[in-house]
Amino acid sequence: MPETTDHQRKPRFNHVAMSVPAELLSKAGRAELLRFYEDVFGWTEIPSLTEDDKRLVLQAYRGDQFVFLVADPKPMTCPGMDHFGMSVGSLQELEGLLERARKFKEQDDRVEIIERNTDDFKVVKLHNFYVRYRLPLMIEVQYYDWSAS
Repeated sequence: MPETTDHQRKPRFNHVAMSVPAELLSKAGRAELLRFYEDVFGWTEIPSLTEDDKRLVLQAYRGDQFVFLVADPKPMTCPGMDHFGMSVGSLQELEGLLERARKFKEQDDRVEIIERNTDDFKVVKLHNFYVRYRLPLMIEVQYYDWSAS
């Protein structure tokens, strides 16, 4: 059993894994995925983990945050609103991501966007939008506006 210290951090989410069709992880499929997720979110490929037609790992800002895509003959399927979420630090950042997704959609109609919404919970306003590009899960981008309290 590992030793414990006073400096242990709480567990946190660090990745999302999805199974996808092998052709999505071909050289051409990976190039499309990389173009979207780099242009819109700034995610980058971890080349040492890439394997043609088998695996693509996208680093999401830090080495311990990533999206793991693996080929499977029975890939993941999801109802339309299944998603994972990420939060941003400002409304301006949320708007920037949404605008980049909209611009990408102008060139590629496979981008799905559910436009920005705001839910007012009195103590916090939750601003969000959803986006998907070629993967089974959507991404919900959220900004928590605590100044409403």
